[in-house]
Amino acid sequence: MAMTAKYRLLALDMDGTLLNDEEKITPETVKWIHRAVDAGVYVCLSTGRAFRSAYPYAEQLGLKTPLVTVNGSEVWRAPHELYRRSLMDPELIKQMHAIAMEYGTWYWAYSVDAVYNKNSWDGNIDGREWLKFGYHTEDNEIRHQVLLKLQNMGGLEITNSSPFNLEINPLGVNKASGIKEVCGLLGITMEDVVAVGDSLNDLAVIQQVGLGVAMGNAQETVKQEADAVTASNNEDGIAEVIRRFILQDEAEITG
Repeated sequence: MAMTAKYRLLALDMDGTLLNDEEKITPETVKWIHRAVDAGVYVCLSTGRAFRSAYPYAEQLGLKTPLVTVNGSEVWRAPHELYRRSLMDPELIKQMHAIAMEYGTWYWAYSVDAVYNKNSWDGNIDGREWLKFGYHTEDNEIRHQVLLKLQNMGGLEITNSSPFNLEINPLGVNKASGIKEVCGLLGITMEDVVAVGDSLNDLAVIQQVGLGVAMGNAQETVKQEADAVTASNNEDGIAEVIRRFILQDEAEITG
């Protein structure tokens, strides 16, 4: 049975989207991703994760296509082949670290070489190249106060990857800017893209592509802004996206 594709690129968030709650890609989802690739669809992982924790999944799927990592701070032309990296001013990292200390929240920061958090922070800010900063707290009031301070700083792209965290990239750096660059590399347009995600760091790309899809487990804002909602990450939502929106049986079209 030959399949034809209605879109050229499938941009997939990882945590809460491609991966189930056990951080695995289910066999059913793997099967449908392979069908999409066989039909000529580019599949691009688009994640807040760093390359080293995203790549094993690209490898599992056999993908040689571009990757967007650290919420768009890095775009890879192909695995291990960096196309662009957007660094964050160390002065901003210092200010954000001070806010974390003031409110006593859990925090982490991605540098080019490693991820540092509250337990491993060594104070060496100027000596590293930084990509992203994050906070986690289940105290809604504290999270709101931190958000207000970040908004007052300016120059920041503020999103989240769960309802309890805040993720900060340089202003204008997000998954949408990353996927736009991937489209340029592949010679396609944003209209040719289906993007799927569950959190605020997926919002910009879901709004700007040809078809934006929210997972069944997505945050409410993401569902409201999406063109469609699929099943949850524990119910093969990505397999459903490929079946419903991307692949068509050629016999049905010519039939």
